[in-house]
Amino acid sequence: MAAAAVIAGVDEAGRGPLAGPVVAAAVVLCPDGVAGLADSKKLSAARREALAQAIRRHCHVGVGMASVEEIDRLNILQATMLAMERAVAALACDVSEVLVDGNRCPKWRWRSRAIIGGDATEPCISAASIIAKTVRDAIMIDADARHPGYDWASNKGYGAAAHLAALETLGPTPLHRRSFAPVRAIVENLQTGAG
Repeated sequence: MAAAAVIAGVDEAGRGPLAGPVVAAAVVLCPDGVAGLADSKKLSAARREALAQAIRRHCHVGVGMASVEEIDRLNILQATMLAMERAVAALACDVSEVLVDGNRCPKWRWRSRAIIGGDATEPCISAASIIAKTVRDAIMIDADARHPGYDWASNKGYGAAAHLAALETLGPTPLHRRSFAPVRAIVENLQTGAG
């Protein structure tokens, strides 16, 4: 008898922010599933955290990241693909197929399908979206303590008004993505002003 297919869901968090890494997660759901899964963006922070703990207890989870340096060197799309590949490679099991949220899959060794809106329709991708978001949010909350003034605990590195104002006043940190236009413009202005 053929072995049952092992399907992993993959999603990312942090493609759009001006600061911090991009984080991807891969999840193979437990046979009984996890109740209450949904697109992470539609859940409260407390609900996401509770679900993330349940997913980690009962499912196979892999997390992969691409650093700010990799984002700036490769571009955000390629860095995201790299983070996804690292997430699947970090799983403690072999997979038959990977379901990826979005419109494209990385060029990797696993059979895979891209599913637009998959974080709302495929439970394994929903679980991956919850893990990716909770991991990245925790990174940015920790970074806020080390780089105060940018309000990262609240905005998670996105281009909110308080973040942009602080970027103008305080300048960029090592966690800022210099290849992103708002950060690049401020770096160029600072260099011009210094010259």
